[in-house]
Amino acid sequence: MSAAASTLRGMTLEQKVGQLFVANVYGKTADTPHPKNREEFGVDTAAEVVKRYHLGGVIYFAWTDSFHNARQVAELSNGLQRAAVSSGNLPLLVSTDQEQGVVTRFGPPATQFPGSMALGASRSTEDARKAAEITGQELRAVGINQDFAPDADVNVNPANPVIGVRSFSSDPKLVSDMVAAQVRGYQGGLPTQGVSANVKHFPGHGDTDVDSHYGLPVINHTPEQWAQLDAPPFRAAIAKGVDSIMTAHIVVPKLDDSGEPSTLSPKVITGMLRGELGFRGVVYTDSLRMEGARKKHPDARLPVLALKAGVDVLLMPQYLELAINSVIDAVRTGELTERRIDESVLRILMMKLKRGILTKPFVDPAAAEKLVGNKRNQVVAQKVTDNTVTAIRNDDKLLPMRAKPGKVLVTGWSDTAATWGTASTQTLSKQLNARGVATTALTTGLRPTSQAIDSAVAAAGQNDAVVVLTNRAAKEPLQRQLLEKLAATGKPVIAVAVRDPYDAAHVDAVKTWLNTYSFSAGSMESVAKVVLGELSPKGKLPVSVPSASDPNVVRFPFGHGLTW
Repeated sequence: MSAAASTLRGMTLEQKVGQLFVANVYGKTADTPHPKNREEFGVDTAAEVVKRYHLGGVIYFAWTDSFHNARQVAELSNGLQRAAVSSGNLPLLVSTDQEQGVVTRFGPPATQFPGSMALGASRSTEDARKAAEITGQELRAVGINQDFAPDADVNVNPANPVIGVRSFSSDPKLVSDMVAAQVRGYQGGLPTQGVSANVKHFPGHGDTDVDSHYGLPVINHTPEQWAQLDAPPFRAAIAKGVDSIMTAHIVVPKLDDSGEPSTLSPKVITGMLRGELGFRGVVYTDSLRMEGARKKHPDARLPVLALKAGVDVLLMPQYLELAINSVIDAVRTGELTERRIDESVLRILMMKLKRGILTKPFVDPAAAEKLVGNKRNQVVAQKVTDNTVTAIRNDDKLLPMRAKPGKVLVTGWSDTAATWGTASTQTLSKQLNARGVATTALTTGLRPTSQAIDSAVAAAGQNDAVVVLTNRAAKEPLQRQLLEKLAATGKPVIAVAVRDPYDAAHVDAVKTWLNTYSFSAGSMESVAKVVLGELSPKGKLPVSVPSASDPNVVRFPFGHGLTW
């Protein structure tokens, strides 16, 4: 702490306030001009953003042009760190949201794992730890030293539009065990090998039917419900020494009747997270660009109110210069004290020191190329993924297909717009083809047109069996229509839900259902293995699946999972 305190004493107010902010800078390299930098920050390059605003951290996304390959990301990180250090500022926290599964920022060549709910289905805390360890090591190799993962929300609401498979389970104990394992995985080993984990979204975002990106959700959990349902995973993370925790832009009236989102609530942040749970690490806001944060207050007030609530780091404000100036002005007018700023900066400095960021901010791009996505990591990832496939229905004993079908149609939803990799239908088709099955891939989309449905039905008639991928068919009637019409052909139909496990309760006409919780290439390989009998499904439902006609009736219970 003495080194961090000594560093703090030498900082100006502007430098201290800069440390409180994380911005999404743009460009393939630190010195590549990008029009969005000029539009949002008034300068041309990411390096200039870092220098101008004394930033404490940056965050990478695909849409910021940050991810191309391992060497490029490593060189980007080094360039940004040089910009910070050369301008007299401190090395940066470089972060991303690599939850894996549906929230994956760094795609291939980085090793891909199937995501939280898939790991919950495996029930293996060791697999969860390995996934986090490999993910963390690969991120650190390219200069990313903080991962906004794992998700600690307990997803008890099947209608949740923003969490869903990002959660490990609807069971607080299972979520707690998996979160603790992943915190160990991310933060284990030498300080310069792993990354700072960040569990989210406090006080718990698992029971909402509103997406806080677009609205302000209200969760009506009582303090007793919160303590039993939402709090345990955060307690488990804190017990494992998690570096940081992210807030949720949600209103929980029975925890705080002020009507403020939790991000801006002293009762939630200082009273519950700091006081009741005893968290001494760094508290982050979720993105301040989200509508849930901006619903009630102007952008200039959000950073000040968050700091007054007890938050330390302000993530992605809509207008960075306005946000920084609002904090400086609040100090100069006395609304915030410089001592309050120092408290947060000291926590940030201690985290940077603990993770070796202050002493070793740079990485070796050549070493990153060798480590990221190497053969060993890929083998581990496939073994982990193989443990996650869940067989929900096999009423007609269609699986496993001991006698290989001559021709198979692979159709349904596919991630054709995904940033990374090949479309799921094509990937699964190739995996079956490699195993001696003649296949046709036909993508019909999230909301298949009548023409697409007719084409799939016609193609089914030319094949011996059909594998159809679904994505949230429970909410998409046109996907259900496709399933029903394919079942009516009389051909054997295997449905594979590649995201939420709730789809299987919505189309009774299809009697064979698998769930992968993921549409990664590894998950498609696991499906091919299960279909053809190379692999027995091991997954168990990590949530209960309600009946389509009555959400209060359980159709497939927690823990359900067939095998053979």
